[in-house]
Amino acid sequence: MAKPPLGRLPHDKAVLLCALAGGGPAVAAALWFLWSRSDDAGLAGLLSFLLVGCWLALALYARNQVVRPLQTMANLLLALREGDYSFRARGAGYEDSLSGALAEINSLGSVLQAQRRDAVEATALLRTVMAEIDVAVFAFDQDGILRLVNRAGERLLGRPRENLLGRSAAAIGVAETLEGEPSRLLAAATIPGTHARWGMRRSQFREGGRPHQLVVIADLSQPLREEELKAWQRLVRVLGHELNNSLAPIKSIAGSLGAALRRPARPPDWEADLRSGLDIIAARADGLGRFLQAYAQLARLPPPAFAPCDMTGLLRRVVALEGRLAIDLATGLALELRCDSAQIEQALINLVRNAVDAVLEQRAAGRPPAGVRIRWRRAGAMAEIRIEDDGPGLAQTANLFVPFFTTKPEGSGIGLVLCRQIAENHGGTLELRNRTGASGCEAVLRLPLANG
Repeated sequence: MAKPPLGRLPHDKAVLLCALAGGGPAVAAALWFLWSRSDDAGLAGLLSFLLVGCWLALALYARNQVVRPLQTMANLLLALREGDYSFRARGAGYEDSLSGALAEINSLGSVLQAQRRDAVEATALLRTVMAEIDVAVFAFDQDGILRLVNRAGERLLGRPRENLLGRSAAAIGVAETLEGEPSRLLAAATIPGTHARWGMRRSQFREGGRPHQLVVIADLSQPLREEELKAWQRLVRVLGHELNNSLAPIKSIAGSLGAALRRPARPPDWEADLRSGLDIIAARADGLGRFLQAYAQLARLPPPAFAPCDMTGLLRRVVALEGRLAIDLATGLALELRCDSAQIEQALINLVRNAVDAVLEQRAAGRPPAGVRIRWRRAGAMAEIRIEDDGPGLAQTANLFVPFFTTKPEGSGIGLVLCRQIAENHGGTLELRNRTGASGCEAVLRLPLANG
């Protein structure tokens, strides 16, 4: 307990002196009255002794009434500070200020006790979850020293926690996880003794006012193999469908032409039939070649070569390349992109061509006149380009970005997939949807600005 400053009495002694000083004048007056008016010295001495005793007793009683509740409060607060929330003060209530203060301290103890119980239960639950999950969890302090690891982390490194805790990330072979991108795939050689494919996430938290890093590592081999298998199955199914569509008529026509040539008596128009059949075979082979070329284009898309690009000039070049229909290009803000202008131009050409195809289809059906409009604006750090058409709209929106899916008779199903891949490689997005309140659809291309 801290000592009072020099020249200052302790609180309990100060209260006693105040009580004595408060009753001192009255006692002094009573003693003077007794000794000055009494003729019996013995009786006056006895009364004086009783009077002084009562005075001292009342002073001590007043001191205790003030000091003891304060001592009780000090003991309760000391117990709370030490983490013992079981003590309670007796006589607490709201009849006066002291009992009210004791009641509030009792309530504080109950609240802290409940909070500690909840914290202990939450900590126990967290430990149970961390022990049972099949994801490796590591916590490193600001010096890169391992402070926490779960069972999955022990299995991943093949060592018990007693040999891991207190050691640096470099010493246990995972120093790479504390550097680079916080969310990424790890190379197989990153985790010693394993050949799996790992996904990592790193975040920061504070404990005791000091920064720590939380590293979570998950084995992605099985999910990636399943996704790869599904992708191959979809690819084989689509390729098989396209190949069958071309090879079946080629085989049928080739068989018919071979049978016609083997006949001893050929009909007069056999040469015309032969030329027609060969033309069909050539057309199907050419269509199959275009399909495979489009797939190769999607598979060999190079990474973008970023450079400053004026968006207004880019849109004007795209509009000038479309000669089938006049495009309504609105005026807007002068924005500058940082992009691969050739790739973005190719994506915009594909989107504009799709919009024009829809409008021409609308006109061919004898429906009201329709057109294509291009608008753009700034949306935060992004440039938003909208290509609207007044065509019939999209009948199916779920499969728009599925490779090789197309609703056009001569389409390859690659254009929209290629456009979205270009947008995402630039850190942007592409969305295609039907317009609300009007016929047609709109393509929304968002790209990062150079000065965003």
